[in-house]
Amino acid sequence: MPAFPIPDSRFPIPGLRVTDAKAFGRVAVVMGGQSAEREVSLDSGRNVLAALRAKGVDAHPVDGIPALLDALRAGHYARVFNILHGRGGEDGMLQGALDALRVPYTGSGVLGSALAMDKVRTKQVWQALGLPTPRYVAYRAGEDLAAAIGKVGYPAIVKPSHEGSSVGITRVFSAADLPAAIELAARYDGELLIEQLIEGDELTIGILDGQALPSIRIVPKGAFYDYHAKYVAEDTQYLCPGLDGAAEDAIRALALAAFDAAGCTGWGRVDVMRDRAGNNFLLEVNTAPGMTSHSLVPKAAATLGIGFEELCWRVLETSLSRELGVGNRESSKAAFGASDSPFPIPDSLQPPRGMP
Repeated sequence: MPAFPIPDSRFPIPGLRVTDAKAFGRVAVVMGGQSAEREVSLDSGRNVLAALRAKGVDAHPVDGIPALLDALRAGHYARVFNILHGRGGEDGMLQGALDALRVPYTGSGVLGSALAMDKVRTKQVWQALGLPTPRYVAYRAGEDLAAAIGKVGYPAIVKPSHEGSSVGITRVFSAADLPAAIELAARYDGELLIEQLIEGDELTIGILDGQALPSIRIVPKGAFYDYHAKYVAEDTQYLCPGLDGAAEDAIRALALAAFDAAGCTGWGRVDVMRDRAGNNFLLEVNTAPGMTSHSLVPKAAATLGIGFEELCWRVLETSLSRELGVGNRESSKAAFGASDSPFPIPDSLQPPRGMP
């Protein structure tokens, strides 16, 4: 029996907080940026933009933080839908700037974003609370590599501590594999994480406004759920719910506990490995998950009858908890037409016709 609350497996879906799109005001959908996950973020952003517009929201794309801050200081947006993946968007940087400007935004705040982006320190918090996570060691270039891997053992995973979307990750099965894995992960800033490789099933649990969505069990065609399997391959299988009965209840409860422990709010995704004995191990939290055609939170929401457009609306509603009574709440049509916008929208960011 888990030592944390078990959610209602029937997932009672609350009603929408807002039914009039005008209540959101003019919304900036910030995407792209300069992180290693830029292209995925642009794909997610185009999808979110199209969905919000289809629901009548006065939404506009903005590429990266500098352009967003310029627009906000000029008073052109009431709130921000953050779909920047990785550095800048998920590490507390954007959240701190928006808090300073008193502009509401989706998802986690400074603390949750910064902590969840740092895999090592997230695991330290989980360990302190008795939440299960794979054995690991933090490693920096020049340290004793043999001693580090000795604390973890083989097989292991080597990854950057501050990246997502499987960027810079290598599975290591012997000492011969280790130097190349370290070299790849060291291309990215910060310390590295050498982590015990849990052999079994990979699952992910979306979190939406304090509720855990049904788990998804990921079955890649190859041996590893890498970047290609996540964003390119069409043969990766996604089984939802990923577990049954008490096992499903327990993994969703664990995901909620992990999300809360990291100080995260609003929406996100928790990744978990389940070994062959049925033990769950927490891997990481994503505070601005992907919203592409391959992404997992939309797949889980769909099993509950929440379509993509409604999901984007509900994520935008998470910004209401940060409402501070400032910003331009008027529709852009009241201030200027789309063609008159002082922040022209590049063609590459415009959603194609017919996009869901």
